[in-house]
This record gives sequence, C-alpha cells and structure tokens, in this order.
Amino acid sequence: MPRQIGFVIFPDFQILDATGPLAAFEIAGRYVPGAYAISVISAAPGLVRSSGGAQMAAEALPEALDTVVVAGGEGTRPAALHPQLITWLQGLGPRRTTSVCSGAYILAEAGLLDGRRATTHWERTQDFAKRYPQVRLEPDRIFVRDGAVWTSAGITAGIDLALALIADDLGEDIARRTAQQLVVYHRRPGGQSQFSALIEMGGHGGRFATLLDWMRAHLAEPLSVDQLAAQAAMSPRNFARTFAAETGMTPAKAVERLRLETARERVEGTGEAIDQIALAVGFGDPERMRRAFLRAFGQPPQALRRSARSAP
Repeated sequence: MPRQIGFVIFPDFQILDATGPLAAFEIAGRYVPGAYAISVISAAPGLVRSSGGAQMAAEALPEALDTVVVAGGEGTRPAALHPQLITWLQGLGPRRTTSVCSGAYILAEAGLLDGRRATTHWERTQDFAKRYPQVRLEPDRIFVRDGAVWTSAGITAGIDLALALIADDLGEDIARRTAQQLVVYHRRPGGQSQFSALIEMGGHGGRFATLLDWMRAHLAEPLSVDQLAAQAAMSPRNFARTFAAETGMTPAKAVERLRLETARERVEGTGEAIDQIALAVGFGDPERMRRAFLRAFGQPPQALRRSARSAP
C-alpha cells in the first residue's frame, strides 16, 4: 500500500517549499515503485498561485494521509488563520505532520507544536519565538523531529526534511541514492547553511557593523563586555543594553555565535586539529567547543567533519 503524502499549499506559498520535497519523494519512488502516492492539497482546491506567480493545481483536503507537508511562504500568516485548514490539521491525530520554512507558523497556530521542539527559517525565529513561547524553538537546526511532528528550516531545507522522511520510511540507502540523484547532501553538514551570524546581527550596515567585523577578526581574545564596550567607545552598561536592543542578543551570545560559525567553517573545510581550532576561535578548551557545538548543531565537531567529508 503506497504511503499517502500530501503537500499543503495556499495563496502566496513558496513554490520551492512544495516542489523541492515533492521531487525527493518522486525520485525515491523510482527506486521503490509504489512506495508513495503524492498529492497537492489546499483548503481552497483548484489552481493556487505561488508568491512567484506560478500556479499549482490542488485537490481538496482529504480525510486521511500518512504524511502531511505544510509549505511556507509569504501567505503563511493568512493561511494560519484559515479555520478549515487549522481544524483539518488538528483532526489528523498521530499521523506524521511536517512543515517547511515558515509553514511552522501554521502548525503552531493549530497547537501541534505546543511543548515540542521545532525550527523555522532563521529570519523568522525572533518573531516566531515571541508569538509562540510555548514552542521549544531550535533556530539553527536544518530540521527537527519531535515524535510524529517534524519541522524544517528555510526553503531548501525542505529537501533535507524529505530525505530524512524517506530514510525513516525506506532506509538510509534509498535516501542516499535520492540525494545523489538530486545532487544534494544526503546529510547537510552544520546548521542552517544559509544562516550567517553577522547577517542576523546586522553586521552589514547596522549600528554595530564595524564592531562585529572587529569581533570576528579577534575571536581568540577574551572579548569581554568591558573590552567590547571600549572598542565601541561606550560605557559597559550602556553598550550591553544597546547591543542587545540592536542585535537581539547579548554580547556574550553574539561572541559565541561568531565563534561557532567560524569554528564550523574550519572544522568542515580544513584538516586542522580540533584543539587548535578551539584555541584559534577563542573557545580555548576543546571540550567547551564540543558542548557549544552540541547545543547549536546537535553534533560534536568530529561528527560534522566526518559528514562533510563523506557528503556526495
């Protein structure tokens, strides 16, 4: 019996959120004929216009599915308030329910993420966290699985999600062959690869742009609040308050994010010893860096290096 996979779309959905994962399931079905029956569905069936103008033909919301994949996009907010869609999602019971990018807003509105771990596009994380404090947001994950509910990060991360779902259904070998056919990573290394700590913190035009560039060039130094405040020509108290308001994070958190990003680049892209990287980026102790990697990426440095070297 084929597994029924339904892709939920709505006006102004992001077309790659739907078509990227859809293509992955289609290709997996070539290797295991009859594994999947794919449908595109909507609360308003018929031709549904994406944010880019292209349209997809959608069927009505069915009574039963094995897996639901909710797309994201510019139309997410209105879709999250559509009573028929929300009621339908709430009635799915224990079936596997997933979202791509800002589709997490729709799952959150339906209460499906309450008390669960989840992720979404990095640009939406602050807003999402404010709107849904009951969700345990993990902003730097490519995808998060919490029981029968899976969420993924921005746009192309929907393909990573689909590959993980395929591995869950058909095994790692089929997921790997599907990734090779798509010419993508079987397991993308690191966190949200489109994510940049400097971009999120306003490092290309914000008030602290120059300071952030300086911080990244001096990661081996202690980078205490007093040192950063002196570099910014501000009092420590005023600096800490203003920096948090401008960037959305404390100076200490910003320093760790920059260290993590730089360390990840060197772990995955060079053969440099892990302890040398820890020292060079300011973690000092390799164990301290390992714990930071586990919090941010869910894997230690050595695992990320192995994944990067073995990726197709």
